[in-house]
Amino acid sequence: MTLKRLCTGLAIALALALGSGATLARGTGHIFVSSENDNAVTVLDGKTHAVIKVIPTGERPRDMKLTPDRSELFVIASNDERIDVIDLAKLEVVRSFEVGDDPEMFDFSKDGTRVYVSNEDDAMVSVIDVASGELVTTIEVGEEPEGILVSPDGRFLYVTSEVANMVHVIDTATHEIVANVVVGNRPRRFAATPDGAEVWVTNELGGTVTILDGRTHEVKGTVAFEPRGFRAEEVTPVGITMTRDGKTAYVTLGRANHFAVVDVASRAVRDFVLVGSRAWGAALNGDESLLFIANGLSDDVSIVDTRTNRVLRSVPVGRVPHTVVIDD
Repeated sequence: MTLKRLCTGLAIALALALGSGATLARGTGHIFVSSENDNAVTVLDGKTHAVIKVIPTGERPRDMKLTPDRSELFVIASNDERIDVIDLAKLEVVRSFEVGDDPEMFDFSKDGTRVYVSNEDDAMVSVIDVASGELVTTIEVGEEPEGILVSPDGRFLYVTSEVANMVHVIDTATHEIVANVVVGNRPRRFAATPDGAEVWVTNELGGTVTILDGRTHEVKGTVAFEPRGFRAEEVTPVGITMTRDGKTAYVTLGRANHFAVVDVASRAVRDFVLVGSRAWGAALNGDESLLFIANGLSDDVSIVDTRTNRVLRSVPVGRVPHTVVIDD
């Protein structure tokens, strides 16, 4: 074989390998929806949005996240006090591990070796080693912790306390609380700008989002939601997701059956969009052309075109959908 033919063959092999790797990196496109009352995760096809499988889980599945390598999906089964691990290739639960009393939300450490889990009844956060499933330590926080977010640089862990109306800021190296920040009434979930400069927290009973400075941990702003035709007590922000460029935030408004489109820089609400009953979880697909909203009391997912903010269709899923995750 000549050197030229050998080089050509190696180039072709390398191109094929890179092409195969790129295909794998794009993910399956599957859309996963946890259903609290069905003890299952519903899987939708990423193109047709048809239901392709229902995966049984532990009781009351709620928060879900893809592992950093995107090979598995972690699912909180609150009533069974565990995380179920779904293999994305097999679309089945392959193992489980305990995560403390009444777990609700969680997040991965920046290196993916640990998960931080809010334990609502015990007013604490459990730190779990992912490889072994063993408890590393616990961190005492305010009553009824729910939302959990690791900062983009991995230095801080943010935890909401629904009863204390507070966000606890925890140093991930020492597990010590470095700040307790009073926010709105019944804080629930988080989103952070890509640079970590701002952390947004939804306040369910306050009808607002509080904006924290990611460096000083001080309150630097508030966004209020006043969709036309609703009483203040009907506007209950819970879910929040932000575009990768940090320019737009989408906030679900719970009993108001809408989500809000917010310009992050100006903090102006650009639009309110009607979806299903009790708009709850929210997730963007890979190219951010579609927004998926889990509607907890109409048992469906609204699929929204983010260019027009129009609902394209609603897809029935399990009873009381909680969280949407997209492998895209």
